[in-house]
Amino acid sequence: MTTTRADGLDPETPLSVLSRFSVRTLEQDLSEFTVVAQMPVGGMRNPFTGLPSVAGLAILVDDVAGRVNYYRCGPGAWTVSSELTVEMSPGAVDRLLADPDEPVIAAARPLGPAGANLLSVCTLTHRGIVIGGGTVRTMPLAGGPDEPLDRGADPLRRTPDTTLAELMSAEPLPVRDGVYRLRQGPDPMVNNLIGIVHGGVSSAGLELAAAAAFNHEQDIPLRTASIRVNFLRPFLAGAQSVYEARALRIGRTSAIADATAIGDDGKAAVIARVTGYR
Repeated sequence: MTTTRADGLDPETPLSVLSRFSVRTLEQDLSEFTVVAQMPVGGMRNPFTGLPSVAGLAILVDDVAGRVNYYRCGPGAWTVSSELTVEMSPGAVDRLLADPDEPVIAAARPLGPAGANLLSVCTLTHRGIVIGGGTVRTMPLAGGPDEPLDRGADPLRRTPDTTLAELMSAEPLPVRDGVYRLRQGPDPMVNNLIGIVHGGVSSAGLELAAAAAFNHEQDIPLRTASIRVNFLRPFLAGAQSVYEARALRIGRTSAIADATAIGDDGKAAVIARVTGYR
């Protein structure tokens, strides 16, 4: 679940998350409600398959599009996100692999007027070429915690060899009966400011498990084309928190998998449907 507060502090994507995933804001116009930021994704791979992964882009989309919705709320309001999508254009992964050192840039703006909920859209570009986009839908709420949680210094020292799973504090578990399971370890650095797993991080975890599920025993990999996420309740990380995914269909040219983030309380917190194409 994604939460933000409209008083100059964004508790959904705090500085710890931005720093952990090297997200950097390039432009921000509070009068037009636009946000532009970049994030390196070259070299990110699925911990199950070793294949190139676009899962990290869910974190970038959640940041920029979530901030657009956040800035549209009045003073003292919060937003709770209910949906997130990421759409990749054909050939996007090949473009990323051609220049992995070049970051992806996300440019977000409002989509339609503000109402009972807020919707924003972003465009993803790489070396000036559009490779995809995304949306975030949130609902404004009154109130919220007065002070953010104190998380201290980040214990992870990022190197060129640090994996996406390590950045997420996630660990692949043994595959059983076709179910792919990725453990989400407790780590305050991937939480928002009220102590639940950042919505972009949980969306990335769902994609990793789902993409692994529909690439099971595939000679020619299926590459993620769409990620559609629904946030049901706060995702609490702990000893039992896990992402689980199973393929619904694997065809000759496309595949679909469903994934669920189960919190340490044993409750389904976030769900996603992920589609892949050859």
